[in-house]
Amino acid sequence: MASDLDRRRFLKGLAAASTGTALGFGFEERALLARGEESAKEGVREGAAGDMPAGKIGDVTVSRLICGGNLISGYAHSRDLIYVSSLLKRYFTDEKVMETFQLCEEHGVNTAILRLDSHTLRILNKYWHERGGHLQWIAQVKPKEGDLKSDTDKAVDNGAAGVYIQGGVGDAFVAKERVDLLGTALERIKENGVIAGIGAHAIEVPIACEEAGLDPDFYMKTLNSKSYWSAGPKQRHDSVWAETPEQTIAFMKNVRKPWIAFKVLGAGAIHPKEGFRYAFANGADLLCVGMFDFQVEEDVLHAKAAFADTDDRERTWQA
Repeated sequence: MASDLDRRRFLKGLAAASTGTALGFGFEERALLARGEESAKEGVREGAAGDMPAGKIGDVTVSRLICGGNLISGYAHSRDLIYVSSLLKRYFTDEKVMETFQLCEEHGVNTAILRLDSHTLRILNKYWHERGGHLQWIAQVKPKEGDLKSDTDKAVDNGAAGVYIQGGVGDAFVAKERVDLLGTALERIKENGVIAGIGAHAIEVPIACEEAGLDPDFYMKTLNSKSYWSAGPKQRHDSVWAETPEQTIAFMKNVRKPWIAFKVLGAGAIHPKEGFRYAFANGADLLCVGMFDFQVEEDVLHAKAAFADTDDRERTWQA
């Protein structure tokens, strides 16, 4: 893992190459240069990274920062870069995935939210049984109109501590005015004795679920500020998936169920210091974030700092 000294040397190199100006740099280099002094002054790597704050969903204790699974599964919102998924699949070998899981546990992240697929199940079982890992798993399932049960049963049979209905499925069922399908799938999860959640990108999903009287143990809902160039505002250049942050914040303020926020960094376009602070301050109870191994420690430190800095939070903690 690169040291803070290495990082400062890199940023100094960028500054030297610019001969006093960043005009010749691309977007990423300018962003790194702009944040270099701030990060160095704040000492984001100082202090222990353990003692991650946690909340409870039902009877399950979940770290406030949760490891997301899209990167490990080889999926990423990479704008117009068509090679990124292939790169991720080659980077995240079995060994690298297990190393990342271990780093999460060492830094207090006790939960991962992962897809239900053969690749995930194989690596999880390898990590648990060969590495002796204890990372708990909340499974993302994609029930279909003709089969609302099989995915849930498979996830629970493979050790999931919780199951939630994937956001795209939630969006589609509500768009078809089939909230009843979400209710049936939700009840199947509860019948298996694990915590049960409903995912959404669209705010219409939790609105419809609350109006229908569904009783999930938690919601999995996107939230970010959209404060990055590819989010628009006039023309979308990316899969933002957090189109209505103000409406989301206003509605969720009165929802009395734990809220796991995801897409909080806009697929890597928002700095963790800003994204985590925005999400916690605006009502999220827990954050699900895809992390490379070299990001785990810094993300943990930023999450802890953001969680501690919520004096202006209006929504009561639900987890």
